[in-house]
Amino acid sequence: MGQKKDLTGSEKSKIVRYLAEGCSSLKIAKLLKRDHRTIKRFIQNSQQGRKKRVEKPRRKIAAHELRKIKRAAAKMPLATSLAIFQSCNVTGVPKSTRCAILRDMAKVRKAERRPPLNKTHKLKRQDWAKKYLKTDFSKVLWTDEMRVSLDGPDGWARGWIGKGLRAPVPLRRQQGGGGVLVWAGIIKDELVGPFRVEDGVKLNSQSYCQFLEDTFFKQWYRKKSASFKKNMIFMQDNAPSHASKYSTAWLARKGIKEEKLMTWPPCSPDLNPIENLWSIIKCEIYKEGKQYTSLNSVWEAVVAAARNVDGEQIKTLTESMDGRLLSVLAKKGGYIGR
Repeated sequence: MGQKKDLTGSEKSKIVRYLAEGCSSLKIAKLLKRDHRTIKRFIQNSQQGRKKRVEKPRRKIAAHELRKIKRAAAKMPLATSLAIFQSCNVTGVPKSTRCAILRDMAKVRKAERRPPLNKTHKLKRQDWAKKYLKTDFSKVLWTDEMRVSLDGPDGWARGWIGKGLRAPVPLRRQQGGGGVLVWAGIIKDELVGPFRVEDGVKLNSQSYCQFLEDTFFKQWYRKKSASFKKNMIFMQDNAPSHASKYSTAWLARKGIKEEKLMTWPPCSPDLNPIENLWSIIKCEIYKEGKQYTSLNSVWEAVVAAARNVDGEQIKTLTESMDGRLLSVLAKKGGYIGR
């Protein structure tokens, strides 16, 4: 077995795995049929670690200017370093220096996508958790709508690009874009739908109820047994078309009223397990930066992705509710991780 200079990526991975299993360098050399010195050299180089970054001297900024910059960073969330420094009349500072100074007092973050919870919201979330703490969640139908666009959701633009290759340019239409509004529900280990809202229809109270009549009630609910209907609890969020007096009265005429219609706390998408289903579907239909050229094609992708979601995945989501309620109570009504 001759000595070779370089190890392949596969061999390096195997060495790391064998070391984790407690193998000696000599045993690894025999397993890989490589020279022992080559293996030892790789292990020694790996254990040396990375060299520490040498910080270059920064341009000096006066103390009163630093105080201005700190106040500006607090007042201007998500602003660029240049905008922050210009607002303080601190000019002529290179970008590297600006970022180095701001790293000591701020962090680069994305905007929060969920609304802040006030004291009333938190109290209502706690009351909701206490009310439903002993509920059998296998009898709850969790529902919601999701909009899917042709170009993909915002904020999913990052990914690995091979060396020497250019990043693809996402298609952005000035006209003819749009998306599809999808409604679905999950209960125990079953997916209800998805159903497509007719293009161009805005969901107000009347159109929402008509949509439920044509899809949910006629195609799924009417096929269920009387005992199932008696025990099922219908969940929907507080969207205006859902919580209006018209929709509430209409559902009551369908037998979904009082304890059979779940009350829902404000600003609480993190408590609805179907939001996780939407994430699964979107990851599938937009994988590898895929985009669509027609509303029918993106709808077909949604249907195919939903068909691949098995009962065990749905059951995992619906069975997570006990833990979500306990988390809400532990965080005193604050947001929980989904």
